[in-house]
Amino acid sequence: MRLSPWLVLPLCWLTACSVTPPAPPAEPPLHQLRPVEVDALLGRLQQEQPLLRERVSQLARRFIGQPYELYLLGEFPFELHDPQPLFNLERSDCVVFVEHVYAMALSRDWAEFFWMLQRIRYRDGVIGVTTRNHYTEADWLPSNRWLLADLTEQLLPGAALPYSLQVDRERFFRDRYRLQVSLPVQRWNDHYLPHARTAEVLGQLQAGDFVAVVTGKGEGRWVSHVGLVVVGADGERRLLHSAAPQVREERFADFIASRKDKGLQGFKFLRLNEQAEPPPMAPQPRPQPLPRLPK
Repeated sequence: MRLSPWLVLPLCWLTACSVTPPAPPAEPPLHQLRPVEVDALLGRLQQEQPLLRERVSQLARRFIGQPYELYLLGEFPFELHDPQPLFNLERSDCVVFVEHVYAMALSRDWAEFFWMLQRIRYRDGVIGVTTRNHYTEADWLPSNRWLLADLTEQLLPGAALPYSLQVDRERFFRDRYRLQVSLPVQRWNDHYLPHARTAEVLGQLQAGDFVAVVTGKGEGRWVSHVGLVVVGADGERRLLHSAAPQVREERFADFIASRKDKGLQGFKFLRLNEQAEPPPMAPQPRPQPLPRLPK
């Protein structure tokens, strides 16, 4: 039997009303955005999310899937000693990932983000290969005390183990960049929590806290990797970090299991300052030629 036209319309209307509307399109990952889109995102996020920790978590998770590449950034076009660019959103290594997330979370637009990124990456914000925070323990963390405070010895009193690091910057610049820079050797003393005690302190960590992974060989110890703490829907603390092949979020227990046979010794944990206010940048001096060693 054919339906008359006056019956067809109501049936179509009822059918349309019962259809579930399509889900809104997922937001693209951050590493696929253009700078103008990042600019708009940062302004919107500052309005929508007043809590720094939540901004850090949201931004970090939007980097999931970003391809990993080691030694990603340099000073080009400001300097030529390291030809890598000052900025690259398409890929990251572990430090670049953390710097980008913190700088974005602290900024309201693109201009402030780019300024904040250099303030975090360089000693006093002065751009240059010799002022870049190359050593995590002895450069990056001390330069960013305004942003992070070391909790390692407080989380589980008496459990942290000491270690020392010899920082030979003169040799580093000579071997890596063929630059002749006169700098004294520094002995850096630090502490880390053995990985076997990690489960005892995870409940004290908060979203946005900084994780430094301590690796060792023989008596030597050093920070070889970094990441951020995020909190799952069930309250579980997880590690979000950039490592080959891409940025990912994983349980601390799984990360430890994958690294125990690769020299993993433990972790340093640092608390994110929720009222972080960066000190002013030092004046950018007029560039002076650095003595180069013969090739």
